[in-house]
Amino acid sequence: MRSTLICLTLTLSLLASEPPEDARAWWSHVRAMASDANQGRDTGSAGYRRAEAYVIREFARLGLRPSGERGFAQPVKLYAVELRPADTRIELVRDGKRQALRFLDEISITAAPGLPEAIEAPLVLADDPATEVRGKFAVVHGAGRAAALEKAGAVGVLTIDNPRATEPPRWPVAYAKTVRLTPPAQSSFFQIRLSTEAAAGILRAPGSLRIRTKATSSELLSDNVIAAYPGELDEYVVLSAHLDGYGIGQPVNGDRIYNGAFDDCAYVATLMEFAAHLKASGAKPKRGILFTIFTGEEKGLLGSAYFTAHPTVAKEKLVANLNLDYLRPIFPLRLLTVLALDQSTLGDDARRVARGMGLRVQADQEPERGLYRRSDQFNFLKIGVPALAFIFGYEAGSAEEKIYRQWYMERYHKPADDLHQPVDFAAAIEFNRFFEKLALEVANAPERPRLTKPVGR
Repeated sequence: MRSTLICLTLTLSLLASEPPEDARAWWSHVRAMASDANQGRDTGSAGYRRAEAYVIREFARLGLRPSGERGFAQPVKLYAVELRPADTRIELVRDGKRQALRFLDEISITAAPGLPEAIEAPLVLADDPATEVRGKFAVVHGAGRAAALEKAGAVGVLTIDNPRATEPPRWPVAYAKTVRLTPPAQSSFFQIRLSTEAAAGILRAPGSLRIRTKATSSELLSDNVIAAYPGELDEYVVLSAHLDGYGIGQPVNGDRIYNGAFDDCAYVATLMEFAAHLKASGAKPKRGILFTIFTGEEKGLLGSAYFTAHPTVAKEKLVANLNLDYLRPIFPLRLLTVLALDQSTLGDDARRVARGMGLRVQADQEPERGLYRRSDQFNFLKIGVPALAFIFGYEAGSAEEKIYRQWYMERYHKPADDLHQPVDFAAAIEFNRFFEKLALEVANAPERPRLTKPVGR
């Protein structure tokens, strides 16, 4: 009964349609960036550029120092390959009959230049590495065998979702698009993801797979936004969030706009609010604050990869990175999960600040999800800059965990991550306060943070 009451209380607390006064400015930024008018801010899109212009106007209004290569902007050249639904048809052929598989809803193909526009080949279950796969589509449970199967002569691999994975597989896939910092290599080998539902039909009696598709290649520019609030020393604590989303994609319940309100507009807004608070206070921290708003995170951490390879502030002046991405303000903030908590002395800073606010801190409880490597903090760790990222934490089996898991099933990387979802504004503002205190703690510390463990892969 207690668990039910807690869950009901949490749910009701989230349903406020308007934020309280201390959250209004923050939420106004979220509304502006996650608006349908920006069409999900796909990397390099017109909607992304509109949201970028909004961020730049705010940083300019606050008098931050432009720290990109073109004012606040750091242009990033990207190469894209896309398979469009209108040009793609996939069929299972068996006993002279053809069964269409729904592209992006139950089967998806990694886009690559050089894929044959038409192919039909037998399907074979290849969980046993000794299975003959030459000239066939190999069907496997579990990822990681594509290179070996291609070397063995398979024309493609179909990897079946693991329904028991810690992070459940999600369909539909927004689109089949590959974006890279360098031109993608030509490949005739199909890498295909298959839902468990579609796989059940295939495995009952494998026939052959027929594919008709066409890869469309393009080049695009999409900017990082870089702004500095100088300190006494010519050193910087780097604060980061990503502005890009998934844009317009496969519809879910009739909605095709993947707004990405919590992922990650809410935390671009946190950085904008922190900049406003710094400006209003007139504070002069020991070290400066570098606000970095990255593009292409959803395409593989591309904006942060470019920045860490081509920093607009010398690498040796970057003392730490505090990255915002995984946060979901959907229940009260009592416990913070901190990624890379024990990787550097930044973990001690996070514990100290949290303790002073009555919050508890824990390390990542689900390392098998790979969150450590899945957002922009990882690119800073790879170049030797201590970094942290944060998640609203929960106890195993708690009402908060139930809410968290439900959010991931229903809203993560889906159109439902929009402005109409429930928000715990008090929790959001409490986290923002924690984050600002931590950033200033690191900026004013007598010594720079240092790595205490090797960076894992």
